[in-house]
Amino acid sequence: MRAWCLFVVLYLVVVVSISNATIFGSVRGVVHDSQHRPIPDVEVTLKAKDSAFTLTTQTDVNGDFHFDAVPVAEYVISASKADFATSEQAVTVLSGTAPILHFELPLASQTQSVTVSAEAAPGQTESITPTTLVNREQIEQTPGAFRTNSLALITDYVPGSYFTHDQLHIRGGHQVSWLIDGVPIPNTNIASNLGPQIDPKDIDTVEVQRGSYAADYGDRTYGIFNVAPRTGFERNNEAELVLSAGNFYQTDDQLNFGGHNNRFAYYGSVSGNRTNLGLQTPTSAVIHDAANGVGGFTSLIYNVDSEDQLRLVAQIRRDYYQVPFDPNDPNTEGTFLHDVNRETDSFVTLSWVRTFSPGLMLTVSPFYHFNRADYESSPTDLPSSATEKRSSKYEGGQAVISWVKDRNNLRAGIYGFAQQDDQLFGLIFNDNSAPNLNPPDVENPVGNLVAVYAEDQLRATSWLTLNAGLRQTHFSGGVVENATSPRVGASVRIPKLNWVFRGFYGHFYQAPPLLTASGPLLQFVTNQNLGFVPLHGERDEEHQFGVTIPFRGWTLDADNFLTRANNFFDHNNLNNSDIFFPVTIQGARINGWELTLRSPRLRNRAQLYLTYSNQLALGFGNINGGLTDFSFGDGFGLLDHDQRNTLHLGGQYTLPWHSYASTDVYYASGFTNGDPAIPGDHLQPHTTFDLTIGKNFGERFSASVQGINVANRRVLLDNSFTFGGTHFLNPREILVQVRYRFHY
Repeated sequence: MRAWCLFVVLYLVVVVSISNATIFGSVRGVVHDSQHRPIPDVEVTLKAKDSAFTLTTQTDVNGDFHFDAVPVAEYVISASKADFATSEQAVTVLSGTAPILHFELPLASQTQSVTVSAEAAPGQTESITPTTLVNREQIEQTPGAFRTNSLALITDYVPGSYFTHDQLHIRGGHQVSWLIDGVPIPNTNIASNLGPQIDPKDIDTVEVQRGSYAADYGDRTYGIFNVAPRTGFERNNEAELVLSAGNFYQTDDQLNFGGHNNRFAYYGSVSGNRTNLGLQTPTSAVIHDAANGVGGFTSLIYNVDSEDQLRLVAQIRRDYYQVPFDPNDPNTEGTFLHDVNRETDSFVTLSWVRTFSPGLMLTVSPFYHFNRADYESSPTDLPSSATEKRSSKYEGGQAVISWVKDRNNLRAGIYGFAQQDDQLFGLIFNDNSAPNLNPPDVENPVGNLVAVYAEDQLRATSWLTLNAGLRQTHFSGGVVENATSPRVGASVRIPKLNWVFRGFYGHFYQAPPLLTASGPLLQFVTNQNLGFVPLHGERDEEHQFGVTIPFRGWTLDADNFLTRANNFFDHNNLNNSDIFFPVTIQGARINGWELTLRSPRLRNRAQLYLTYSNQLALGFGNINGGLTDFSFGDGFGLLDHDQRNTLHLGGQYTLPWHSYASTDVYYASGFTNGDPAIPGDHLQPHTTFDLTIGKNFGERFSASVQGINVANRRVLLDNSFTFGGTHFLNPREILVQVRYRFHY
């Protein structure tokens, strides 16, 4: 089996005719004069707003220009030629898109003015997928977002996303995909990982997609995070030292460095963090909640020639978490404050980007990912002491080709990986209520996944775009499954108003974890009047409709979605412990509508945002995969992370004396009430206020003060049995951060 898996991986990294997801888009356009006659030999320059990344080309005899391998970000494109006035436009590039720009160059004798579009056109007009872009400046200024374990860069800006029982949820589900430089980093485990996939301080731009995915993206329905890492293009042999300190003895520090020339760009960082407030608190007090971690990250880009580029991204992290609990909770009676979770995560991706001709581009990307999580409890815990150690290795690859020609944006692809897991599980009953699972049970399951796809985006007219794709997935592990996932969509742009309406229908398949039970573990489960049912993949059906409305630099985006899931992935604890196993629920139905509002720069001093989500997350039926007691559900019931209304309102403000402020107000209507003794379907609503005030002291030194939950609002957030049992809103956190930049 393993030899066959490795053969598949080798095949994936050499195949040159098929592809998967990408971090790139294309930009194309035409340059003409005031009589709409094409102008050849115009110099067209594309420059990133936040770095020195630059591409230059010239128009052909038809006045056309084309840029390939353009990373996801915001850009300014200028067109210039002698005897003509220069023209500029701003554009937002999303992955897999190919926006078309039109430049009109008047004669210099007619006007010497430069035409500038100050705000980038909303990238959403080029895609049927609701997408949010968060850049490095927003991450640095958003309260708390720069911290290693923070996900504020997502929860503050993406509707329907929130953090509860120490895991990110989006659109009612846990399962999300992280892509680094366009390469998916597989992780099939949802129940044991708490550490970060990537440190926010190493991110240049993150593209968040939620639903309506093209066929070239993976199968985790609830969210895709496509990270463009820092590359060194914003540096010139420059380093930055970031130091922070705050209450709860917390610090989050990093030394990063980078630089570039015409052919090579490099970026690297080392970081360390620690705190006494690591996981969400199970009580209003902070007890046994320390966490610390160290990590290193690097990104290298080398332009071999005008047609070939090599890109390498690598990371290694180690994290440690104490597990808190409520000593007065009857569910944790007899438990000692000794439980800890130790995690290790590392990955490396290598991409070869080949441009054959304008519009035709190939990317081949082998990758490796290692993930480990070890949970240890006190050997004297009552009623039992549990130990779990799990590690997963993933070797895989993808090959990417895209062809942008005339009205078509065509992609086709393959993606796959082989996975080997090592699982150890032990349980000692200190109350002698059952036989011990000691020595611990050891399992070594293996599996593999291969997915192929084809997708085309047809620009039928200037106002109508059609999308159609098909994804075929084969999974082999504890079960063997095949899934066919068709996806279709369309967008209609209303002329003059530039409103864009879009619709989508699609199917998704998500492969299951490799969790298995046999031998002593299966016998133990049977003795506990439990059973182990093999985990099958989740299969989802999604309907989505949306509209994007630009108006004088403001952008309003609204979506309505419905997701029906079979074998919905969740997790459950075993024997009253903090050891969690993935399970599948027979069915789930999640629907809602979302709203995002972004402003332009107001008087060049402020930029505001608003996100709102109203959703309903329902589960149906029994647990039909993983560890189960075979009890059946009775109709639909609320999932434990159901929350009807969430709202974020905030912005960044430029103040006098080279200073700034950033705010976020968060309102949530409360999660499902898991305690039948407390009346009402949901827990109480809650509101928090976060604030950052910062100042630049020249070009090298800056400082900021950040307050999280400034009003110190403490309410019961979640009472489902997860890490530490119940969870309260974290108390007020105050942090001071300084940054020092220097050349070397």
